Amino acid sequence: MSSRSNLLNDRTAEHYRRSLAHGVERVAAKIAATDRPFTGITPAELAPSISAIDLDQPLETPQAALDELESVYLRDAVYFHHPRYLAHLNCPVVIPAVLGEAVLSAVNSSLDTWDQSAGATLIERRLIQWTADRIGFGRAADGIFTSGGTQSNLQALLLARDETCRLVREAAGVTGAAGIAEDAKAELSTARILPKLRILTSECSHFSIEKAATLLGLGAEAVLPVPCGEDRRMRPAALAEQLARCEREGEVVMAVVATAGTTDFGSIDPLPEIAGLCEAAGVWMHVDAAYGCGLLVSRRRSLLEGIDRADSVTVDYHKSFFQPVSSSAVLVRDRDTLRHVTYHADYLNPARAAERAIPNQVDKSIQTTRRFDALKLWMTLRVMGADGIGELFDEVIDRAADAWKLLEADERFEVVTEPQLSTLVFRYLPALPDDETGAALTDQANLHAREALFASGDAIVAGTVVEGRHYLKFTLLNPETTLDDIAAVLELIAGHAEQHLSAHSPLSTAQAC
Repeated sequence: MSSRSNLLNDRTAEHYRRSLAHGVERVAAKIAATDRPFTGITPAELAPSISAIDLDQPLETPQAALDELESVYLRDAVYFHHPRYLAHLNCPVVIPAVLGEAVLSAVNSSLDTWDQSAGATLIERRLIQWTADRIGFGRAADGIFTSGGTQSNLQALLLARDETCRLVREAAGVTGAAGIAEDAKAELSTARILPKLRILTSECSHFSIEKAATLLGLGAEAVLPVPCGEDRRMRPAALAEQLARCEREGEVVMAVVATAGTTDFGSIDPLPEIAGLCEAAGVWMHVDAAYGCGLLVSRRRSLLEGIDRADSVTVDYHKSFFQPVSSSAVLVRDRDTLRHVTYHADYLNPARAAERAIPNQVDKSIQTTRRFDALKLWMTLRVMGADGIGELFDEVIDRAADAWKLLEADERFEVVTEPQLSTLVFRYLPALPDDETGAALTDQANLHAREALFASGDAIVAGTVVEGRHYLKFTLLNPETTLDDIAAVLELIAGHAEQHLSAHSPLSTAQAC
């Protein structure tokens, strides 16, 4: 078969149809037959098979490549659709979105300029407008699709940084003013302002905030954590104290980041109170709603009260809108702030294109070439509607509430806080002395239980650290997960933990001697 026969075009359309049909049949059969989320294979077991493949010797046919793929990927993949996958913020995906993925991959539009995407540009813009309306932003709002929450947070903080620098210079009369001494201009240059910039965020916020600060030239130390209460929500009084301290000490707060759905606890910071403090201080407010954005289409929409007062918002459709990775966006209340990422290239998006109102999406993105990921959400809304998505998200929140009651009633477990969304942080709590030895054994038992469960492939749960101690975590994003599934996984966890303790507790060691 010639190389050209593998190019997708008018002459190879039938080859494309047959190849995708084979692939779809293979994946559908695998999903239908999957009886656990993972096989338990280890890196040491799988790596030799992949390393042994000679990539310079092609298999020639899609069927042969699919056969090989079965042994190196499909057989041992982690399947998020299984009801006992309870680990990370990975959702099962809806079929209309998968259909959209197939379409966008084949047409392969690039969303940077109109002359590469046409209708795709307008579809993305319409979805940004729809999301902004759901947030409660006005007609001045805008945004852009991104690769995920980390990129969305980075872009939002880039805009906050540059807007803050502009306002600092403007307040000092430097911008466009004649007669300003050169030393004053130098003192208010961006390079001089950056070391003074600070980002205030909850101590439970996502690590991408520190990563963004580093990438923006501020350093991770520019991120100041704000204490949370026992409910793992930012304390407004603590935020007020930090804002006042920064002002006293000559530090410039460029942004306050509130979280609407923390990764570990699903907690939602008190957005109205935070918005009030930001407005009073004249500080940019960013809401990281990568997880909690599903509330925009939920019957629990009131949990996001105050989000409309933010300057920017991160949403991850590939978390709580049941979309395939990747599908995310960053939205701003004032589209003019997007000018901080606008650059013109004569070969791509010359300034004259903007003057002619040609809609080039690269004008507002930190990416250039960009997939038409918006199509997946478009297809989902056109087939299922917003209420259909919201119904699925509400189901997993309901399930988490029931699971919390189950854990609270079980003396073998300790749960950190009642969930607002669909995560539960808990641990197996054996009857051990209340001392450092007992605490260390409890940590080891929980670590072992998670690892043993993963190795068995029967279920997958996540882990985290709370106040220096090891905990387990359920992240519920599958409406097919039942309370019986959760109860069964808890029994497996308890069994693995008890097995570890029976072999490693001081009593068992003494008996062995």
